[in-house]
Amino acid sequence: MSDGHDPSQRPLAGPPRTALLAPPAARGEDAGPGEGGQDGTPARSPYRAMPPAERSALWRQRLHEAEAGLTRFLVSRGDEVSLTEWFALQAEIFADLPGDTADPAPWQRIFFRGQALMERFLVRRYGEPVLADWARSNAEVHREVEPDHGRGAADPVHRIARQAELYGSEYEFDDDPGPAADRAALTITHCAIWDYREQARRGGVRLTLASPCTYCTEALSANIRAKGFTPAHRLIAGPTGHGCRWEAAAPGADTPEEA
Repeated sequence: MSDGHDPSQRPLAGPPRTALLAPPAARGEDAGPGEGGQDGTPARSPYRAMPPAERSALWRQRLHEAEAGLTRFLVSRGDEVSLTEWFALQAEIFADLPGDTADPAPWQRIFFRGQALMERFLVRRYGEPVLADWARSNAEVHREVEPDHGRGAADPVHRIARQAELYGSEYEFDDDPGPAADRAALTITHCAIWDYREQARRGGVRLTLASPCTYCTEALSANIRAKGFTPAHRLIAGPTGHGCRWEAAAPGADTPEEA
């Protein structure tokens, strides 16, 4: 897992310059709550109006990144893996897939079940520290399947925002004038993954990790690095619950240590 020398654990810099997407209204969509001000300022939470089909597609992409990353990781180890057990796990992951529907709820359920199964598979065989290696393997898949949108450091931060929106988390991009692509930042003030985990636990899903942050911080940091940027994060907790703050810095930009 992360140690004190991991760049993602560095102290965060001051207010970053953040490159933001245009509000959905500017893209011909109906703007929802928090999606851009009347004065034309960039949206602080621009994905409230993410269409159901787009949400479903992102759940599927995340499942693909995780399962393909696990396959890649197991191959890279070169040790003996019971193919029967591995095939049985894959059968569980992909059991009762939803039909041709834009409803994201079934794909959310499939993703969360698959994530829990894969975490348990790895931790039982190799121990919890191996999750960081799995995260890096997944990030190599992410590098290939996540489109580049030409926004520089804002690209991986927008991916974090889209994931946060899938869970219904509360989040905001930094509202700083002069958007730039050298550094982007996002604060999740309430991480709804914690809420969903508790719902899943009550529904009978066996959870391997005491905290979702154990894997999530490794995965997001690895994804940012895979896209060529330097990550930094800080976990936060307060009246609104668990949250975190993320930065991505472009090569050559001031790093959090240098700020």
